[in-house]
Amino acid sequence: MFSTSCKNAIRAVLYLAIHSEEGNKLSVDDIATSLEVSRHFLAKVLQQLAKGDLVSSTRGPNGGFYLSEANRNQNLLSIIRFMDGPQTDTKCVLGLENCSNDHPCPFHHHVKKFRNGLDQFLQNQTIGEAAREVSLEELRF
Repeated sequence: MFSTSCKNAIRAVLYLAIHSEEGNKLSVDDIATSLEVSRHFLAKVLQQLAKGDLVSSTRGPNGGFYLSEANRNQNLLSIIRFMDGPQTDTKCVLGLENCSNDHPCPFHHHVKKFRNGLDQFLQNQTIGEAAREVSLEELRF
């Protein structure tokens, strides 16, 4: 449903929410090792998230990534929309190009209900709230 970049972005943001703060910044290496993902790939994802103001970062010897209070108060849907775009939940579950409300595939209306519910949940769930509900083991693939 979500791209690999998006899934890793969510995992990295939740990891930061659990393990970082402005006084305790984390390096890409630390996060990549803990999440068992490619350092190079994760660095690109974190840079994108920082440009989108979804995570905070500082450069230099004491630099790294962390979540500010404003970052923690953003909703999970903002990460998904930023990484995968607003059309994430409009793609046909069967991969058909012409699937729409006017020309639905056999699953269109059933999946639409599920997606609407998921969007509502993700919009109402802040990063900070979600981080309180997950453990490090759950963030690993």
